[in-house]
Amino acid sequence: MNKIKLVLLAVLVISLSACFPSNTSEKTEILLQGRTMGTSYNIKIVATQEQILALNLQQKIDAALVQVNQEMSTYISDSELSQFNQSSTTEPVAISAGFARVLKESLRLGQLSEGKLDVTVGPLVNLWGFGPDLRPETIPSDELLTRTKKRVGFENLVLTGNLLTKKIPDVYIDLSTIAKGYGVDVVADLIESNGFVNYLVEIGGEMRLRGFKHTGELWAIAIEKPIFDASGEERAVYQVVIPKDNAVATSGDYRNYFEADGIRFSHIIDPGTGKPIHHNLVSVTVIHPSSMTADGLSTTLMVMGMEKGMAFASENNLAALFISKTENGFDERFTVKFKQYLK
Repeated sequence: MNKIKLVLLAVLVISLSACFPSNTSEKTEILLQGRTMGTSYNIKIVATQEQILALNLQQKIDAALVQVNQEMSTYISDSELSQFNQSSTTEPVAISAGFARVLKESLRLGQLSEGKLDVTVGPLVNLWGFGPDLRPETIPSDELLTRTKKRVGFENLVLTGNLLTKKIPDVYIDLSTIAKGYGVDVVADLIESNGFVNYLVEIGGEMRLRGFKHTGELWAIAIEKPIFDASGEERAVYQVVIPKDNAVATSGDYRNYFEADGIRFSHIIDPGTGKPIHHNLVSVTVIHPSSMTADGLSTTLMVMGMEKGMAFASENNLAALFISKTENGFDERFTVKFKQYLK
């Protein structure tokens, strides 16, 4: 099987093409770019080139993202998360503040959604070939699914402050549904701590924005049309939103999937069934002050499907856009709170 990227690049940034100005003292949109978490980042800050260079801001950003990766990547064998997964101890283990923060929010969302977001679902993700092992595209037997599901369940984790305990020795944590959003928050907070109040941070499609562009306009974000294209080459804009001072995260199953025996298998696993989701909902976009929370919620709502997801989002006063595939094209629904962000 070809290597499948777990990154879902589901949101496009409008006019993400600014660069250093010719006049270093001119305040404009400075574009910083790089690689992290198996994907790219694009950051726009309204500032002067002199300010960015004097603060060594890109070096600070890269260092912060390296730390996030070292704490929570399942692709780095000696990361803090990998070491915890490899350990069989059921004694409390002290974890870093970043790891604890992400896990605390993951467990909160898991409880709120009654298990639709479950960060211990990693063994099932790996079983279906969407994890770091990237196994062949074979459909697991029911017996193997049942056996693997015994390792899954966020109730097997106990987090007390920065002490994390496994109730069973082979529980496995995968934070890929929320860690990228956390990385966005880390970078955004870093930018603000250096005195900048107008910026856009994007990592692999997840983003957080604040303030205005250098023209005085609010940032505008294009949500991608969910066209099934594993190559990621076919792109089109579906909807434009003005998120204001918020984060935007989109989850979908139209980029990362495989097909076997004429059936398409999504990379998004339902913890309840142990199988890839199988419904007409193809994309969910969430707008929230925290990119970490928006990231986790978008996946949660994708697992739920259109009807249950819409009910959950409305009940919890979430700003969410749902796009489903029908015989006649696409059908969309959005919550009352989301409507205010439509352009």
